[in-house]
Amino acid sequence: MKLSSFDYALPENLIAQHPLPLRDQSRMMVVRRRERSWEHRSFADLPGILEPRHLLVMNNTRVFPARLWARRIGREERIELLLLSEKSPGEWSVLARPARKAAPGDRLDVSGLRAEVTGAAEDGSRTIVFEPRADLMGEIERVGRIPLPPYIRRPAGLDLPEDRVRYQTVFAQHTGSVAAPTAGLHFTPEVFRRLDAAKVGRCEILLHVGYGTFKPVRCEEIAAHRMDAEYFEVGARAGAQIRECKVRGGALVAVGTTTTRVLEHLGRQGWTGEPCSGYADLFIYPGFPFTMLDGLLTNFHLPRSTLLMLVCAFAGREFMLECYGEAVRQGYRFFSYGDCMLIL
Repeated sequence: MKLSSFDYALPENLIAQHPLPLRDQSRMMVVRRRERSWEHRSFADLPGILEPRHLLVMNNTRVFPARLWARRIGREERIELLLLSEKSPGEWSVLARPARKAAPGDRLDVSGLRAEVTGAAEDGSRTIVFEPRADLMGEIERVGRIPLPPYIRRPAGLDLPEDRVRYQTVFAQHTGSVAAPTAGLHFTPEVFRRLDAAKVGRCEILLHVGYGTFKPVRCEEIAAHRMDAEYFEVGARAGAQIRECKVRGGALVAVGTTTTRVLEHLGRQGWTGEPCSGYADLFIYPGFPFTMLDGLLTNFHLPRSTLLMLVCAFAGREFMLECYGEAVRQGYRFFSYGDCMLIL
């Protein structure tokens, strides 16, 4: 299947630059796969749309301020660092821009923290080692910036106070993601209260969202693309809830593409609900045989992205592109701070 098969036209003014004042006031397109139909609702309507047979599965990862500014010691310059993953205490894999200013052996001042570049990988990433600090992660939290996607524009690349709060789900717990699981951004305590009243179950799992999730697909034949592995955990309680839902013939609704990748990764492993952790690198595109998912809550994704390919795999490429065309015509807000789609 060709990369160009996942293109669509999107006016720039539909790319959401800021969150709405209230999380649950996002618009929601409710899509019925079998009927090939859609209707326009509000996210606040979710508790009245789902039923007790549904189980929402949510990703409780927490985004950390992974964007830092650095300079080579003794020079006046500006190097942007994006922390990707901690390889060992104080040792991080990072993206540097411009990369030529972060060569192995260079010593860096990173917003007052000292670090040394110790390696360069074939993919262009760098390895840096910070000087020992009593609370290095606390210092990174203090000086780092929220790693907003490049299509969200901020003055001088800085995040606004609203981004510290709103580019994070209200149920985020475990620090480790460089991007938010954006389908979860719409939930509020009030929506949870109403879901409980409607007897719609929910559980939380973990997947730390890495840069690889958003890495552009460079090959025209999409099957040649490879996803980076991302760390996940499923605890005993969530595992039992998911297993019970499947046994009784209930319907699993993944909140986001990150949750989808964990569930379908486990489905391919013959998982039976026990607590587990590991790394998932599943690439889901049309033709993928879903074994776990019955529904998907998701935002609107970039053209040619692996996220759009996953949604097309679940609902059908042609139909999903029809839905996207309708969303454009109706003026939906797109991408991370945008509106959402519930596919049933």
